[in-house]
Amino acid sequence: MEKKLILRGILAGAVAGLLAFVFARIFAEPQIAKAIDYESGRDAAQNALDKAAGVPVEAADPDLFSRTIQANVGVGVGMIFFGMAMGALFAVAYTVCLGRTGGLRARNLALLVAGGGFLGMYLVPFLKYPANPPAIGHEETIQQRSALYLIMVVCSVAFLAGAVYLGKHLQARFGNWNATLLASGAFVVAIGIVMLLLPQLGHLSYNQANFGDHATETPLPLTDSKGTIVYPGFPADVLFDFRFYSVAAQFILWAVIGLVFGPLAERLLNPVRPDVTAPSQDPVPA
Repeated sequence: MEKKLILRGILAGAVAGLLAFVFARIFAEPQIAKAIDYESGRDAAQNALDKAAGVPVEAADPDLFSRTIQANVGVGVGMIFFGMAMGALFAVAYTVCLGRTGGLRARNLALLVAGGGFLGMYLVPFLKYPANPPAIGHEETIQQRSALYLIMVVCSVAFLAGAVYLGKHLQARFGNWNATLLASGAFVVAIGIVMLLLPQLGHLSYNQANFGDHATETPLPLTDSKGTIVYPGFPADVLFDFRFYSVAAQFILWAVIGLVFGPLAERLLNPVRPDVTAPSQDPVPA
């Protein structure tokens, strides 16, 4: 049974990844293109400043794949495989929840688990470390940023599971409504403490040493030796649109996983059986 549920989760994840890619290709990809254009223009301006100051300029490495391949094949295949991985994790969580959620129907449970996955795996970590397009972020801090984001994901999922466990134990004493509020409050407090303890990306040691005290790694205006702005900072509209469409794409991914998996699981768990009391439709033998 568990293997069959996981296979259905992988299938639902593949469908969800495909639909999320189509959405991202239409809405998020133009923002990525704008970010890459900004990065190219900023690099050209920086090279001009370096040449004027007598600093040697290194030639940029050629791209292994064209932007067309990256935006279509690369991102598409990546999102489908990511969706399949999330679908498998979703199915495991769904299997764990089976029999422990009262009389919830298979479809309703699928939507609740999908909502928890979206909240714990993406939305809560996003509030602390939101997604950034190209041109934002420094190569020297990739490992630190990845580790911090992973910590947020682990804490978010663990605290969410703990909140569900706490709510079930408080249910008998306080009722469903009050138990849900108390468990939700405990989750918000716990994850809020973690967010306060983890540093802002702009406060990482490398960033503070090279760029000063800023909250993020978003590029500021590029200035020359006299302080004159020679290239603007990263466009706020592009950053907002990219983050908005990133959240929307993840919402589509998890919503489709729940909507596709629910009916598949319901057919597996509650197969339709012929009514033995119904009259037979076969012809009466002569």
